[in-house]
Amino acid sequence: MPLVAHIPLPNFSQLRERGVTILTLEQARRQDIRKLHVGILNMMPDAAFHITEQQFIRLVGSSDQVAQIYVHPFTIQGLVRSLETQHYIDKYYSNFEQIQSDGLDALIITGANVVNPRLQEESFWKPLAEVMNWAIENVASILCSCLATHALVKQIYNIDRKRLPRKRWGVYRHRVTDPDHPLLRDTNTHFDVPHSRHNEVASDQLKAAGLHILVESVEGEAHMAVSHDQFRIVYFQGHPEYYRNSLLKEYKREVTRFFNAERQRYPSHPQNYFVEKAAAIADNYRKRAIETQQRGKPLPPFPENQIEKLLENTWGETSKTIINNWLGLIYGLTNLERRVLFRPGVNPDDPLGFLKHNPVE
Repeated sequence: MPLVAHIPLPNFSQLRERGVTILTLEQARRQDIRKLHVGILNMMPDAAFHITEQQFIRLVGSSDQVAQIYVHPFTIQGLVRSLETQHYIDKYYSNFEQIQSDGLDALIITGANVVNPRLQEESFWKPLAEVMNWAIENVASILCSCLATHALVKQIYNIDRKRLPRKRWGVYRHRVTDPDHPLLRDTNTHFDVPHSRHNEVASDQLKAAGLHILVESVEGEAHMAVSHDQFRIVYFQGHPEYYRNSLLKEYKREVTRFFNAERQRYPSHPQNYFVEKAAAIADNYRKRAIETQQRGKPLPPFPENQIEKLLENTWGETSKTIINNWLGLIYGLTNLERRVLFRPGVNPDDPLGFLKHNPVE
């Protein structure tokens, strides 16, 4: 499924260098291929803003559906931005009014940083709620990552997330609870998922609201769930979009925060992420850096490249398969002539029932 560079987004060039198929708008116009329009509501803080945009675009672009993908990144008010990031948004991003006017086939909502104990107290809550309400009524399917999942279940079911005793940070083993669900077609029944969060919505809370859990950790914590209609809203508590080095980047930022006196304790390793040799390199750096700082000398450079070479990705292929299945269902359900609307004969409360009798070609 080729991506179409219909806007001059810098990440298109970077992804092309990574081997992702990117069509120019002129090339796309010469092809008689179905279009899918996917919105990406990017709420991530500046430090992860650009890479999160790239990660989701790459996941969408890895699909094997016979369609041209037009991605429409946008963001909302109420998020603190540097002048540089705001300039990037003004130059390359759509605004929500334009998104509403043009319509979407699907919407991805990223996570975000929060500073208040209750999501409704966040300055971005009202504009986010506006987007969520619109998408529920006008978009074939919404895919939520981490904080977006917590926000949507609060908005729809009034479910409050719970603070974890310690940050769930690392790579964790998960199992599929419904291997026959079309979103999990051709996936392994066990696979890993990266997590990075201080809060969770428990499995019991989701089940009580009528949601269907598709993937949970071996300890029974929900990672992936779907709305009662099995498709219209897909909830992830983890980060299937993460690159192999994403948690390493987070670890490095936390180490930097420690030496800048922005956190009290030196960060622990992300769980189940560093192999023994990588952990030894990280621990050796900690010892050297603390000793260097105590002597009043400049810190040694963080050994990012040394550690990165030792990292493994045990979730990427499964993530691609799930996103491919998701886009395939959207491809089958959206109207061939008019975006946003379902095909005639689709029951909005049971959209997958249509595909059982009318498989995607």
